[in-house]
Parts: sequence; structure tokens; C-alpha cells
Amino acid sequence: MASTIQALPTEVVYLITAGEVIDSLASVVRELIENSLDAGATRIVVSLWPQQWRVRVTDNGCGMNLDDLQQAATAHSTSKIRSSADLWKINSLGFRGEALHSLTMLADLEILSRPINGKLGWRVVYGDDGKAVLVEAAAIAPGTVVTVSNLFACSSRRQGLPTLAQQMKAVQGTIQQIALCHPHVTWQVWQNDREWFTICPAATVGQLLPQILPQVRQGDLQEVTVELPQAHNSTLNLVIGLPDRCHRHRPDWVRVAINGRMVKSPELEQTILCAFHKTLPRDRYPVCFLHLAISPDYINWNRNPAKTEIYLNELSYWQEQITQAIDQAFRINSASLKETTHITRVSKLLQAAEGKGGYNFNPKNSHEHSDTQHSLKAVAQVSNTYIVAEHSGGMWLVEQHIAHERVLYEQLCDNWQLISIEPSIILYQLSPAQVSQLQRIGLDIEPFGEQLWAARTVPALLQQRDDCAEAILELSWGGDLQTAQVAVACRSAIRNGTPMNLQEMQTLLDQWQRTRNPRTCPHGRPIYLSLEESALARFFRRHWVIGKSHGL
Repeated sequence: MASTIQALPTEVVYLITAGEVIDSLASVVRELIENSLDAGATRIVVSLWPQQWRVRVTDNGCGMNLDDLQQAATAHSTSKIRSSADLWKINSLGFRGEALHSLTMLADLEILSRPINGKLGWRVVYGDDGKAVLVEAAAIAPGTVVTVSNLFACSSRRQGLPTLAQQMKAVQGTIQQIALCHPHVTWQVWQNDREWFTICPAATVGQLLPQILPQVRQGDLQEVTVELPQAHNSTLNLVIGLPDRCHRHRPDWVRVAINGRMVKSPELEQTILCAFHKTLPRDRYPVCFLHLAISPDYINWNRNPAKTEIYLNELSYWQEQITQAIDQAFRINSASLKETTHITRVSKLLQAAEGKGGYNFNPKNSHEHSDTQHSLKAVAQVSNTYIVAEHSGGMWLVEQHIAHERVLYEQLCDNWQLISIEPSIILYQLSPAQVSQLQRIGLDIEPFGEQLWAARTVPALLQQRDDCAEAILELSWGGDLQTAQVAVACRSAIRNGTPMNLQEMQTLLDQWQRTRNPRTCPHGRPIYLSLEESALARFFRRHWVIGKSHGL
């Protein structure tokens, strides 16, 4: 087996941005894990002894032969690039050839490795110049074991580092972030010879995420994969927390990965936050993981020495694709209506309903639904507030006011129309800030006398309302145009407590289903509660054997 690790030419070394590679236990773990993944590993074991400043990473990757092992820790030696041209088409996680060499200068380094088809493994210990000082045959399964000991022992850098507890938290976060990018890998992490945590492999990122974020259930998530053949056969994978089911106090779970590596991309992160705008409660942020598998031609890694930030070529194209994918994930469809999703909400409701009359529910007669939309049939109104609707998978309760508010809000966003009115609406004692605010959102307002102002245009939805003057005063108290649109939609939507006939309810359901974000109102409140047929069947014990249910 020929050697694949080679020293980089001098001109390539000069082109690689210099930067600190090893600055903590977490950075050691990251660099070694990335090497394991580049070697095709599907099982990675990380062992840590923080008090001894010792790290070991074991993998079942392709392994290295003796020639590669002897050269692995020399400066700028790598198997991943060969020339300067390769810097613009990087597909591996590591490529600079700095990590192992840096470790030899900061710690004791030992590597055991055996190629997949090799009959013999080797153990190599390296000196502080990266050259092998001990080489011996070793019994080892195919794969690689890298042990780093006495990290930073020869320098004063330990004193300037975060506490070991903080570093271990960083190690855990590093492994979890990398695991999200590689859901097929099994992870086992040990601390001081005791199992610390494991991450089991999953078919998709959406199935893996609840292991890392335990407060989120799989039913709270929606996953969308979009193939982009026009962009060099790129793939966009998106996992979002549905806005009616989970959200965060901080924007700490808006994550972006490119080609297997978690990165910072402020432009894409802002695109995600904008796509969630007016679907979440105030001061709440989404759960969203975006992974782009794209051609290296679109990526410039030279934004940050640590390879954690990138520039994307044709940025507007990727932003458009991300926005469309999030809109697709927001839609209500059969795949996003898992029975477990609302089971905790439903159980109390069903218990309260026990012994009381039921609905005349017949799923065979309900409308068929497509992958993009459930066809809901209005059947009743409860407390002049909730619309009872049935579909082929169960029944829903839809709150009429906020469903209508969502409909009106999106209509206003698409067509914000101000119309002239005659006579004008007279407003009294407006402050200069209120006048400025009304002008900012486009209203034509001018003085009409002492402490009087005349509003000569109003939003079209408010024209026929008796409380139009009160609505305009509400708009004068601040906020941008979108805030004004939310306020108009809220004031104009049908009130809870208003009786509706079946046709009116059906019209509202049809309009609401066609909205872009049907799950929540613009304030972030959930609009519907689903009572799935399978949950109803369990409650009424329709799966029992007839004889058994009669006590025979």
C-alpha cells in the first residue's frame, strides 16, 4: 500500500491561513475526530482524563500503513490536498496538515494504526519535531488509536485556559455539533474511565437531534431535504422545530453546517431568523439545523483561520432556497402530524370528555388530503370560539380568531393597501412621536387645528370598522410596518364568541390552510390542536377483542 501522506509544497503552505490549531482540550478532540471522519470511521470512541490532560480517540476508519504513520506528524503533511488548486475544492474536514505536528510540540503523541486490508498494525511515538522516535509492531484491529498526553505541559498556557469543567462542557458541545453533521456515526465518550455519554446513529438528523436536545421530541420536528441539481447536484437538509411546539429563549439553536462541518454564516443565520419572523412568541427563537452539501466551487474557507466561518458564492441563491425550504416545512401535511405530537395535550382533553357526548366522526367520509394540505371539513363550533373540523386522520380544534388573524396578516403582508377616506378621521392630542409613527407606516396625517390631526388615509381592512379611530391610535404607539400589519390583522379578525355557520367556518378553514405559516398566529400562539384517530381509538378501546371487552 503506497504512502498517501505527503509534505505540502512551500507555495501551498504559504497560501494556507496561519492560525492556532490547538488551544484547548476541545480543539484536540475536534482535530482528532475530524481526522477519524475523513478516514471513513463509523464508530468513534473518545476517552478523556482531564486532570492528566490526556485524550484518546479510537476509530474504525481506513487506518494508515507504516510509511504514512512515520510522516503523519511532520509539519504540513497531509493526504487531503496536493497543490494550491486543491485549496479551492476542499471536501475533507482537515486539510492543512498542522494538527498532529502541533500536538507533538505541545504534548506527547502516540498513534497506533492498521489499514483495513493490512495484516499488521504499528505503534509510533513522535518527538517534538514530529518525527518518529519509536516504531514497533502492535496488535490492533483495523483503524486508528491516537493518544495525546501531558497537553501543554511544556508551556504556561494551562494557566490561561478556562477551567477543566468549562473545557469538558466545550468538548461535549464539540462532539454533539460534529455528530449532527454525521448522524450515521456511533459515538461513545468516556471520562476518567467511566462512560460519560453516547450518541446512537440515526437515519436522519431529525431522528438524532432529540438525543442532543432532550427537551425536544421527534414529533416536534420537521425535516425537509431538497435536491438542487441546478447547483452542481447540491443537497439542502433542514430540520426545524415546528413553531407551535418548540422554541428557545436565545438564538443558540440556529445552526448551519456546510459539507459535514458546523460553521458560522451570519448571512444564512439571519435568513433563517427572518423566515421564522412572526411565527414565534415575542423574544423567542427557533430550533433550526441547516446542512448544505454543496460543491466546493461555492465555498471560500478563508474567512476565518479556524475554518469556522465561510463565504458563500451566489449567496442570494442559497438564501432563497433556504427560505423556500423553511416555508415547505411549515406546511401542515401528513408527515408532520405524528400521533405522539399532541398526545400529552390530548390526554387531559379526552379524560375531561369521558362520559359526555361524542362527535359523529366518520373518517371514511372525510375529505381526502394531499401531501401539502389537509382537506378539513367543518362540522361544529364549540363555545363560539373553536371550529371542530374532521379529516381523514382524525379531528382538529381550530381557534377561529387566531386562524383568521393568520389569514389577514399574510394578506396584509402581500398587499398593504392604504385608501383615502372621506370624511377624514379626527384624532385628538397626538404626541409628535405618534404623528411620526403614523407617517412612518404610510398614513396621510396632517394638523387639523389645535391639538387635532386629520387622518386622510387608513388601512383598507379598517375602513368599515366602527373602531377605526381607536385602531389608528393603537398603530401610533410604535413598531415597524410588520408590527402595524399584525395589529390591523388582530383587530380585524373575527372575535372569539362570534357565532359562525358551517359555510363561514368552512371558508375560514380553506383560507387558513392556504397560508404560508398555518401553525401559529403572528404572535406565536398555536392555532390548532389535533386529535388523531389512533389516539381516539385507544381512548375508546376500539382495538379490544369483542369478547374480552364484554368480560366473556
